Amino acid sequence: MRLERRNETSRLALVLAPLGAIAFTLLISSLLVLGAGAPVGRTYGLLLAGGFGSVFAWSETLTRAIPLMLTGLAVAVAFRARLFNIGAEGQLYAGAIAAVAIGGLHGGTGFEWPLWLLFPAMMLAAAVAGALLLLGPALMKSRLGVDEVVTTLLLNFIVLLGVGALLDGPMKDPLAMGWPQSVGLQPDLELGKLVAQTRVHTGLLWAVALAVIVWALLRHTVLGFDIRATGANARAAAFAGVPVPRTVVLTALLSGALAGLAGAIEVAGRASYVTLDMSPGYGYTGIVIAMLAGLHPLGVIAAAVFVAGVLVGADSMSRAVGVPTYIADVIVATALISVLVATLLAQWRVRWK
Repeated sequence: MRLERRNETSRLALVLAPLGAIAFTLLISSLLVLGAGAPVGRTYGLLLAGGFGSVFAWSETLTRAIPLMLTGLAVAVAFRARLFNIGAEGQLYAGAIAAVAIGGLHGGTGFEWPLWLLFPAMMLAAAVAGALLLLGPALMKSRLGVDEVVTTLLLNFIVLLGVGALLDGPMKDPLAMGWPQSVGLQPDLELGKLVAQTRVHTGLLWAVALAVIVWALLRHTVLGFDIRATGANARAAAFAGVPVPRTVVLTALLSGALAGLAGAIEVAGRASYVTLDMSPGYGYTGIVIAMLAGLHPLGVIAAAVFVAGVLVGADSMSRAVGVPTYIADVIVATALISVLVATLLAQWRVRWK
């Protein structure tokens, strides 16, 4: 058996491939639902209603989708240049702790910053923290050929241990009754609500705007062309005059900054302080979202909403029919594999010998 590239890829096939992948995902998940002794139709109906069936459901889905959009963007940008950033989780926490360091601890400096300066400084600090965390692996990759998958993955654990030390030490909230959490942000620095009496906040506007900006950058700028050329074929790009090492470094700075902003926006929009369980794996789920979106920045928005809806809907579905919430993880993972295989078969054909 071998794969042979099709002479011409049908647009219809590319459109039908994700639909077929979703149908296959639902079929596989149905077997697990039946194994749990629950009716398939009612289970899927409750899953859909729990994620998208009401204003409250939509608000919870969009709230969950905000950090997923930003980590998905971070991964999509890096993967476009074949910089395999697996460290968005650590970069998110680095951005969150940097945001609190500016927005929560500034009072001890003896200088009261004005709000119009403090909020941008907080966001900038988060972006810089995430960017610098990915800069090291990018330099090691471009200069020494070190595998960035290993370095970015290991940095996640180093950052979490460092954050844990800060939360039990200099950044610990003295009013938290011994619970390891940071001091809180000033109320004036928290993001406003988009819908009254819900948790969805204006961070959603930030995430959508950044997705549009990243799409425009990749589509209409020289740097975007360099990123796409480096990802397509680094050696050919270098032969054509593209500064590949510089492009990798700039891509790393952009990717890390987006993940760092995810941490700052999560703190300012939802939690107001940092804890070690603030992220239930947003950085790792961002990889799934980027791949589901085909590394397209605008596709990341839809993919994040889909994944968030499945995760939120699984909670209410589990309470109603007794199916474990882990079915959501199975749906997301199966959807990822199915979309990748379906897209591959739309562009390549299988030849048997």
